[in-house]
Amino acid sequence: MTSAASSHLTGGLDTLVIRGRVDADRAELTPRGELVHGCADILARTLAGLPATVTRVDLDMAGVHFMDTAGLQFLDVLADHGRQRSLTVTATNWNGQPRRILELAGLDTTDPLTGPGATGPVSSVPPAAPAFSAVAQERAERLHVLQEEVEQLRHAIASRPVIDQARGILMATHGCTSDEAWHILRETSQLSNTKLRDVAAAVTASAEADGPPPSAELRTALQQAVARRHRG
Repeated sequence: MTSAASSHLTGGLDTLVIRGRVDADRAELTPRGELVHGCADILARTLAGLPATVTRVDLDMAGVHFMDTAGLQFLDVLADHGRQRSLTVTATNWNGQPRRILELAGLDTTDPLTGPGATGPVSSVPPAAPAFSAVAQERAERLHVLQEEVEQLRHAIASRPVIDQARGILMATHGCTSDEAWHILRETSQLSNTKLRDVAAAVTASAEADGPPPSAELRTALQQAVARRHRG
């Protein structure tokens, strides 16, 4: 049995494939690829195709190499299936980035469905749907915060070259040290209420032969910051 997701734009594989076999009353499923948008639907279709005699579903997640917030929906579908059918369900062998996402979401990396941080062991008595949805939403919000932090880090890394260039220009222009140049940039940013990267870009552009000068507001803030450094 095989189920494949539609193509998506996330890097890596273009599909999620879930292969499996049924041995008596146990189904063993092996997802391979990425847990991204659409993965929960793929799992739901796969589970719906299992024989009615199955009483246990085990997922080996070793073949999953990427996961975003859709992976939590994937787990929700599996947990719901277990509750609705009174089955035992597991999802084990998490590795790499998906394992890290589980850690950040506060879930057990051995089996997020039954370990600490899970909504509780799967049983024949389903919990109230709103409570379960609230837990899923909380996990998604935590991952959203993580994604924002990662994006901020990317911006910081991208900004590093222009900031270093601006520091060099200030060092050459004002005869200051690297640390002093950094403080000048930071104070200029604070005084003008301008992002540090934008201040650095303006300083760098103004040093070019035909580059535009900084705005009047930035020039004033820069002069004040330089004066403070000299007084210090």
